[in-house]
Amino acid sequence: MSDPNSWPARTLRQAFRYLNWWMLLMWRLGLGPWLSYMPKLTGRYLVLTHIGRKSGQRRRTPLNFAEIDATIYITAGFGSISDWYRNILAHPQVELWLPQSRCRAVIHELPLDHPQRLAILREVLKGSGFVAPLLGVNPYTLSDDQLATVTSDYRLIAMTPTEPVTGPDGPNDLAWIWLVCAAAATLISLPRLIPPRNVSTRTASPPESHRPAPPLPQPGTD
Repeated sequence: MSDPNSWPARTLRQAFRYLNWWMLLMWRLGLGPWLSYMPKLTGRYLVLTHIGRKSGQRRRTPLNFAEIDATIYITAGFGSISDWYRNILAHPQVELWLPQSRCRAVIHELPLDHPQRLAILREVLKGSGFVAPLLGVNPYTLSDDQLATVTSDYRLIAMTPTEPVTGPDGPNDLAWIWLVCAAAATLISLPRLIPPRNVSTRTASPPESHRPAPPLPQPGTD
């Protein structure tokens, strides 16, 4: 982004905030791994749990990533203006929700002159699926010089997993909602699943007062 404070950049960041809220909800409902089911199309995603540098509160941000030699790489496409980027610089101990695991990790930033920076960054952008090409940064077609130019403001972060994490407040913490929905759907459908009881078609005899009077005898003829 040449000017992160321009109106298009601000609008794009706001759009990503709404998208990130939806993706985080998918993770909490237990659908997070499915977001990476077709990485070339939809991308490859993790959730970065970090600590706010000012608030001290725990924050979560869905991000694209690449895994190379047991190291996780992410990039700040909006550069140093990204809140999560500034947070992890202040608190480099983070937690990761990966498609198949949950772990703690330690981060460090790769400098701009790192010999493998461009190659690693290209892999991370491939992990964005359709998003990077949509923004005009196609990692499959751009040359190294072109990619270096359009990503000059990007920050590349390496994260080394340290230990697995278990317990509450992790992915799938809202998966119980599916059980509630299933139980509610069952209760709603239950009357339709139970066959109605057979009702006798025989009618009761009318009471005496409602029975017709017998016909009067007709006078005979001699």
